[in-house]
Amino acid sequence: RPFVARALQARQLPWIGCHSYQFYSTTASRGWRSRRWRRTAVGAALTVGACGYTVYNYDTAYLVAASVYRSSVAANVTCQVAWDYYRNFPELPAEGSVSEDERRAIQAQRSKVHVRAAEKVKRALMKNGGVYIKLGQHISAMQYVLPMEWCQTMQALQDRNTASSLDEIGQVIALDTGKTVDELFSVFDAEPIGVASLAQVHRAVLRETGEEVAVKVQHPMVRTYSDIDIATVSVMFEFIHSVFPDFKFMWLSAEMKGSLPRELDFCNDKSNAEQVQWNFAQHADIPLAVPRMIQATERVLIMEYVNGRRCDDLAYLRQHNIDPSQVSREIGRVFAEMTYVQGFLHCDPHPGNLFVRPRAQGSASHGYNFDLVLLDHGLYRQLPSQFRYEYAEMWYALMRGDQVQIKHWSRKLSGTDLYQLFSIILTGHNWSTIETKSLGSTSAAQFNLDALTQQQPDLFQKITEVLASVPPVLLLVLKTNDLLRMVDQRLFADQPPAVQHHAQLRTWLRISHYCLVAIRDARAAEISHRPKVVPLARVYRLALNRLGFWFNDTA
Repeated sequence: RPFVARALQARQLPWIGCHSYQFYSTTASRGWRSRRWRRTAVGAALTVGACGYTVYNYDTAYLVAASVYRSSVAANVTCQVAWDYYRNFPELPAEGSVSEDERRAIQAQRSKVHVRAAEKVKRALMKNGGVYIKLGQHISAMQYVLPMEWCQTMQALQDRNTASSLDEIGQVIALDTGKTVDELFSVFDAEPIGVASLAQVHRAVLRETGEEVAVKVQHPMVRTYSDIDIATVSVMFEFIHSVFPDFKFMWLSAEMKGSLPRELDFCNDKSNAEQVQWNFAQHADIPLAVPRMIQATERVLIMEYVNGRRCDDLAYLRQHNIDPSQVSREIGRVFAEMTYVQGFLHCDPHPGNLFVRPRAQGSASHGYNFDLVLLDHGLYRQLPSQFRYEYAEMWYALMRGDQVQIKHWSRKLSGTDLYQLFSIILTGHNWSTIETKSLGSTSAAQFNLDALTQQQPDLFQKITEVLASVPPVLLLVLKTNDLLRMVDQRLFADQPPAVQHHAQLRTWLRISHYCLVAIRDARAAEISHRPKVVPLARVYRLALNRLGFWFNDTA
């Protein structure tokens, strides 16, 4: 280096001269240039290697990039909504502390924030699709927890889903069945007849038999993204909980984590559908139809094609002279039978999964001019017999307004002492209706979340406490109840109040009947398996049990 040469010359050492310095300087310069080129060569090699790895492992690189993008969409909307609520959501003042005009203005402001936040979340869910759409559908059914603005906004996700392309569908069919679309089908409609969050359905004709079929095909990337999406949702909920401690909905992500793998395997659809057909084979008086399953793989399901329309399509029902009240009654019978008697419950009964198929009057043994077609058999739960008994006792106590029994069975089911709130969530009616034994009467007051929030500022915290403590199976039963209530509301949307009240009364009577059936059967099983009982005494007790059922059911 120059400063070294100058130092040596200053000491006047005879064996160091100018030529020696020039040689040293030139050598150092060459070394520096060689190291620069080596660094450049190493950088170029790493770049080429990274590009080569990305090209060779394109799927992995794409998955990582797409997962980061989807997670960033979820994180971004979570932060936006949390900030919006933190900055713009006013507290609801206590009764009498402000004028009525001021209270209405505050409520309007709260509603605007709810709508704005729900729309942001809905757009993010639609952008990501798949599991996120499923999350939105869960939210739309939580009318006992979330403001109506959120539920109404998310209801659009029951129908608005993005279809996969025909090429993508063809690839999934080829990979799962080992045959191309042309080899399997002589006709395959390019336009899907239904698009859901996890799959879409196409009409087709089997090449071998000429039978018209419906082909359910899973969206190609749903399974790939499912694990990272559920993990992202869990982290998102944890973050919201850290900002708003009253938000305790981690059970929702846990439920999705448990349910989704079953829904993503269409072999479960086939076995569940066949189980339901067997369960209702002896009920010729119920107009239930389940499409016949022909072939199933994990991502492709081929089944009988069924004509019909959604059960809440009132114009279609009127066109075929089908009575909406009969449709409502038979939907209620099907799900009451599943819940209280069979214990094998379809947990996703939104209108897109309940079709009505017209029939000629008297052409079937059930005597109705329609069939109720049950679709999408991916999400079922087996209800234990002890749970069915306790659930039936709880409902029977609610029907009678027996507060002692309500407290007892509420504690058994929910694990909390918040029996009034649990009763409200279960029935969809105010506590005043229950304690005055007015369920099913024309004076029954419907559950109003906003009104209850004004009366109890900590209501949201209590609701989340109840839902966080109940067993997972009960959460799905509650969701099923709310979806069925939504179906009923739509079926009677254009009917006068008197007709709606009459339909509600029939609903309570039906629930009461099936509760008594479940209680009778549970007590009969207990009597039959009781040891050291004289046979004659056992027969006597069984007869009394049946007589008590008949008397209570008649009453």
